[in-house]
Amino acid sequence: MAEQARYEELIRQFSAFGAVKREMGRMMPSECPAGSAAVLTLLGRYGDMRMSKLSELLAVDMSVTSRHVAHVAERGWIERSPDPADKRSRILRLTPAGRSLLDQLSRRTCHMLAERMSDWSDDEVAQLTTLMARLRASFDDTRTHDTHGREPRRPEPRRPEPRPPAPPVHEQTTRTPAITQ
Repeated sequence: MAEQARYEELIRQFSAFGAVKREMGRMMPSECPAGSAAVLTLLGRYGDMRMSKLSELLAVDMSVTSRHVAHVAERGWIERSPDPADKRSRILRLTPAGRSLLDQLSRRTCHMLAERMSDWSDDEVAQLTTLMARLRASFDDTRTHDTHGREPRRPEPRRPEPRPPAPPVHEQTTRTPAITQ
């Protein structure tokens, strides 16, 4: 029963975390909702890619990805060009306007997090980052289900790789807004 209580508390914390995500969403420009910010973030992080790869990284259906891509393309933040390897496919890439917006979103997000977490130590922020990445990896690892209806494969426990300490916020140069799908 103690194990169930532990996970019930975790569920409550996940629900409460929705308020954090909503507040972060409110600081985004109205013309750039969370899905658009996620598209820009992934293109900024991984570079040019096909829509199928973007859909995989967003972990959403291709139709949802297509709507997000259309939104950012209409605003001139990305361009879609024919894939030289397969003329039926398109390669997505950030435009200078998209990169500029991504930089702005990153600055806003980093500033807000630095403000709200000002009483956290660097070690606590690093620990939270490591644990959140590990949680996300646990869900990514179990997405593959057996085609015969059996339980999903459970990965071997992994130790997170050590990360170098993050630079102080005023020197932060990352282009990764915190809002992703």
